[in-house]
Amino acid sequence: MNNENFDLKEHPHSRLNILTGDWILVSPHRTKRPWQGKVENAQADERPAYDPTCYLCPGNNRADGSKNPDYKGSYVFTNDYSSLLLNTPDGGLNDDELLVANSQRGICRVISFSPRHDLTLPEMETKDIRKVVDVWQTEYQELATNSWIKHIQIFENKGDIMGCSNPHPHGQIWAQNSIPVEVAKETQQQKVYFEQKGRSLLADYVQLELKRQERVVFENEHFVVLVPFWAVWPYETMIVSKRHITSLLYFTDDEKTALADAIKRLTVRYDNMFETSFPYSSGMHQSPVNMGDQPYWHWHMHFYPPLLRSATVKKFMVGYEMLANPQRDITAEFAAEKLRNLSEVHYKLKG
Repeated sequence: MNNENFDLKEHPHSRLNILTGDWILVSPHRTKRPWQGKVENAQADERPAYDPTCYLCPGNNRADGSKNPDYKGSYVFTNDYSSLLLNTPDGGLNDDELLVANSQRGICRVISFSPRHDLTLPEMETKDIRKVVDVWQTEYQELATNSWIKHIQIFENKGDIMGCSNPHPHGQIWAQNSIPVEVAKETQQQKVYFEQKGRSLLADYVQLELKRQERVVFENEHFVVLVPFWAVWPYETMIVSKRHITSLLYFTDDEKTALADAIKRLTVRYDNMFETSFPYSSGMHQSPVNMGDQPYWHWHMHFYPPLLRSATVKKFMVGYEMLANPQRDITAEFAAEKLRNLSEVHYKLKG
């Protein structure tokens, strides 16, 4: 349904998230309103290369008393205060289908990206990010050997505004015995599309975005970085593999290097947006494990940053968004254009 009087850039409208089936309200006319709301303090991003009080720096003691080795690359260990536990007994509760609970068993790991306390991903060299990608692949493969594990979530929370409890650059991996809500939604949407079309949902979507070029930020040989049509967060992006591949387990050497390149170029743009260490939550979505072939799955990586107007103004999910559905003011097309035009040289390196 098209109407020549309707303009996505001017008029309120809803957009469908084809990966989840959810809807988002877009109100582009509201970008003209003055802001008198909450302003966060700018995050300090000057840190020493080594902090003797940091739980993640090489050689230091962690919160539980364990001592980190004098590691030189990435360092992986089981979270000392895991949200999921390996020895959780099977069980649950079902009281008349009204009070329902199921036990959750899992393994939570922490990945320190670098021994350097002061280097976030955008400040690391691409070759060193590639080493992180290698660790992600190895951990995914090893965790999947546990037949009871069904989902492996690789993610990073960057910045204290996103709840990061330690400033040393690190990510996490949670592996569990069930499929979480967002992954279940994406599984269903991709499966239905694949069964109807015989093709990957995201492969077709990426081809359309490359044709239109309205929301593409950049691409390299193996990945496309774009602001999804249905983006919720102001400068939300996705990295999508050009090749229809179900998980990072099957990435080639060239694809792993290209992923490191995409992460570097995107996160540098983020930092350059407001010349600050740009906060975000990011994570990979890929096929569940130990559940048979799932050819409809297509690997992708989400980035959800909260900053809206400056380094000190963030997007809040409140009111209508909590009670009805997400809403945004700036359009995905505006966000993509702004990201596309940012420099790939980190602002700290500019003379």
